[in-house]
Amino acid sequence: MGHDNQKVKTFLMFTGQAEEAMKLYTSLFDQSEIVSIQRFGPNEPGAEGSVKKATFTIHGQQFMCIDSPAKHDFTFTPSISLYVTCESVEEINRVFETLAQDGKIYMGLDAYPFSERFGWVGDRYGVSWQLSVEK
Repeated sequence: MGHDNQKVKTFLMFTGQAEEAMKLYTSLFDQSEIVSIQRFGPNEPGAEGSVKKATFTIHGQQFMCIDSPAKHDFTFTPSISLYVTCESVEEINRVFETLAQDGKIYMGLDAYPFSERFGWVGDRYGVSWQLSVEK
């Protein structure tokens, strides 16, 4: 896992929830871990202890995230989402239920023409997930 040879990583910008989000995401999927966290120290632009830069994996895929010290009037949008192919119905049910808590359901868990079981959900942080079990 220590080798950083993935050239393209999804970069998620939070406003104080980066560590909490990483812990949630890495708890939901196999082969997932928080790889590294750098934190803001005293007299730095971000809140002390918040995430300056972090790397985590989901199913072995690397992601980066930060807690933005800058105020901005945009957040995540459902027009981009993380698409995860789940291993089983049990996995998709558990992951969907957890991500939907305090979030938004865009498409409920069901069978669709393109997937035997699929759901689209925005989590409590506004990150959008498409979850699918495919044969």
